[in-house]
Amino acid sequence: MKTNKTGIILLSGGLDSFVSLDMAQKICNIQLALTFNYGQKAFQDEETASKEISKYYKINQKTIELPFVKEVSSNALTNDNNDDFNNFNSVWIPDRNGLFLNIAAVWADKYKYDYIIFGANKEEGRDFPDNTEKFVELTNEYFKYATINHPKVLAPCIKLNKIEMVNYAIDNNLPLNLIKSCYKKTENSKKHCGKCMSCKLLYNAVKQSKKPELLGEIF
Repeated sequence: MKTNKTGIILLSGGLDSFVSLDMAQKICNIQLALTFNYGQKAFQDEETASKEISKYYKINQKTIELPFVKEVSSNALTNDNNDDFNNFNSVWIPDRNGLFLNIAAVWADKYKYDYIIFGANKEEGRDFPDNTEKFVELTNEYFKYATINHPKVLAPCIKLNKIEMVNYAIDNNLPLNLIKSCYKKTENSKKHCGKCMSCKLLYNAVKQSKKPELLGEIF
């Protein structure tokens, strides 16, 4: 049951943050969604999806510009000469979630938000250490020292895999056509490329879900 607690969410417009937003809405009033432009190729599509999702939930959305990330990163997400989207190392950006959460913590301290929500999940936690329960635990401990209001990091999908997230969306009649979980910039912002690692994970999850026919709406 929702309380008078408030929250801020890291919203990329993808499956993970979309489902996390819906789950978190059941326990707190999310007042702001932050979307980050760190020079990623898919930024325009991510921002479009984030704005549409925010509109759906009637929450404010703000885009944060982080141009320096591209300057110091060498990965497929930001490097125009690297299209290897199928290697975990090639899409890893050091401390990305830590950076995003710290920025959100500034807003949380200013406006006294109780929660910071992000889309960490069990499936990606197997490869990315900043998607694990331990990371959430340590970040919460850190915020006891780095903030006055001590917002709590909440990852509603931390124990779920992609199939379970898709089925949650189906069970709760969420408009999955709003999401964009693709690493590549596509000509049609509504469709996924189907070839990058993120798309393959989503494709397999939808295919094995309760409604595999949804593939036609997403890909």
